[in-house]
Amino acid sequence: MVIFGIAVVASAFREKEYDPIKDIKFNKINKDSIESVKAFETVYKTLMSPRCMNCHPAGDIPLQGDDSHLHVMGPKRGVEGKGVYAMKCSNCHQDTNTPGLHTPPGNPEWHLPPAAMKMVFEGKSAHELALQLVDKKKNGNKDMKKLIEHADDGLVLAGWNPGEGRTLPPVSHAEFKKAWLTWINKGAYAPKK
Repeated sequence: MVIFGIAVVASAFREKEYDPIKDIKFNKINKDSIESVKAFETVYKTLMSPRCMNCHPAGDIPLQGDDSHLHVMGPKRGVEGKGVYAMKCSNCHQDTNTPGLHTPPGNPEWHLPPAAMKMVFEGKSAHELALQLVDKKKNGNKDMKKLIEHADDGLVLAGWNPGEGRTLPPVSHAEFKKAWLTWINKGAYAPKK
């Protein structure tokens, strides 16, 4: 019986020109810790630039300027990350950049991460930040797919259009996204401490 079964299967394979490479589906895992960690170097230096870190402070007051000093107006994060009482982020940060040197940059979604999920970059080592970025309890409940999508979020993209008088992140958005995708797709490894 078994021999007959094998013959039938073998006959079927001959009829459709069985190719084990094409017909067997392997669960491919594309992990590469060295390439992932190398890509995170670019991710880390970008996230630690003022364009990213200023909105990811250790405290509840955003940072500003290329030197990442405390925001001069002293706004507070608030529960939703959009300010408190009459000091809402949108009071100064309009939908687009305000024309002029060192005027408020703009975006319709301008805010800090919410109080319950601060996503602090300031003061984090590369190891600590990498672990935080992939921890759904600390990253806004983002799985890998949502992390990949986040690289094209409008507020993230605003970092590359910061208004007059501000330095850009250390790499282009295309270079950042390439490193971000490589880091995630190769396993999202954290650099050693």
